[in-house]
Amino acid sequence: MGPPAVNFRQQLLANLEQNPAYQEHAPAACPIDARPVRLIAFYLPQFHPIPQNDLWWGKGFTEWTNVTRAIPRFVGHYQPHLPGELGFYDLRLPDTLRRQAALARHYGVGGFCFHYYWFNGQRILETPLANLLAHPDIDLPFCINWANENWTRTWDGREQEALLEQAHSEADDIAFARALEPVLRDPRYIRIRGRPLVMLYRPGLLPDAAATLRRWRAHFTAAGLGDPFLVMAQGFGDTNPRRYGFDAAAEFPPHKVGWKGPDLATSVRRFAPDYAGRVLSYDRMVRTAMGVEDADFTLFRGVCPAWDNEARRPNQGVTLVNATPAKYGEWLAWACRRALRAKPAEERIVFINAWNEWAEGAHLEPDQHFGYAWLRETANALAALASPRPACPVIGTEATDLLPAQMNVLARIKAPLRRLLRAGR
Repeated sequence: MGPPAVNFRQQLLANLEQNPAYQEHAPAACPIDARPVRLIAFYLPQFHPIPQNDLWWGKGFTEWTNVTRAIPRFVGHYQPHLPGELGFYDLRLPDTLRRQAALARHYGVGGFCFHYYWFNGQRILETPLANLLAHPDIDLPFCINWANENWTRTWDGREQEALLEQAHSEADDIAFARALEPVLRDPRYIRIRGRPLVMLYRPGLLPDAAATLRRWRAHFTAAGLGDPFLVMAQGFGDTNPRRYGFDAAAEFPPHKVGWKGPDLATSVRRFAPDYAGRVLSYDRMVRTAMGVEDADFTLFRGVCPAWDNEARRPNQGVTLVNATPAKYGEWLAWACRRALRAKPAEERIVFINAWNEWAEGAHLEPDQHFGYAWLRETANALAALASPRPACPVIGTEATDLLPAQMNVLARIKAPLRRLLRAGR
């Protein structure tokens, strides 16, 4: 690693190099049955062209279009985030999903939660989920999160201009449930005590969320799918699932815990005077999240490896600075320990935001800067739960592959050895 960056060119070159925390792929894995907590990572399907995006954003647009236009805006700003092993993949190809599933399983991720886009009977970005359903050989547990917002021009700063609008109604509630039936019938669909897990992103946008949930429960039960285990994402000031009749809530950081605190943008060294983004502290977000007390309802903890949506909002993004794989790993280990308190064991779940939110700087998938470090921290957090006799081995065999506690022991051993070696010279 060279000297600290002081200008745009140096910062960009540093971001394109391997970070000191970079990790290679680890050959060791642990059996999925040995993992005491199920990790579910949110999954973005917008990595393939669709007619709507061609019309709105230009021919061939995918999420990679956003990712590749990001640049560092201040000293220490890690952009762009560029993919590693999986490359700039196309989710029209089932083999892409097959490789993602294999990576997730290898490093301990127990399933994906697909963002599901439904607008009054119109589905978009449905190809990856359709591919999964069409290929039962892909070993990937999954569930869905209905992203029930309007589709707006957020990415070019015109949030009030809707491209696809929601029109919630009783008829639409039933149509949505009917469309979801084949998804929930898949044997890989994630269930809690036999009940299919269905998440709703923003219940507050529904005219009567409690009535919608009652209709879904009645429909799915009548269809032979059982009473669904309904979960709401916490965000936008909406945190109590009992208000609507959900079975549980799930944290969805940085929402709820990441947006507070001082804006550090005035203290960073900008590369251009017109930079208008916000700079917040990842460390503060983690401390805030760890300070959230257990609720009197079922709450699934959530973590995120990092966050920076500069790629979607050029020069106006929100960046959580100083995120590292090690800090993420510590947060995840804490969330997993909290999850172990849950009874029954099937509710020992932690959500991760996200598997592949590349344009929001939140991804477990290997990148060019950190390699497999995010995934290896994920595996190690799970392995640490089983201490002192891990249910699965710590990933890796070299000193850099060890857990922090093991590194401390190794350091205590090395110091006297060095002194003995020097004395013997």
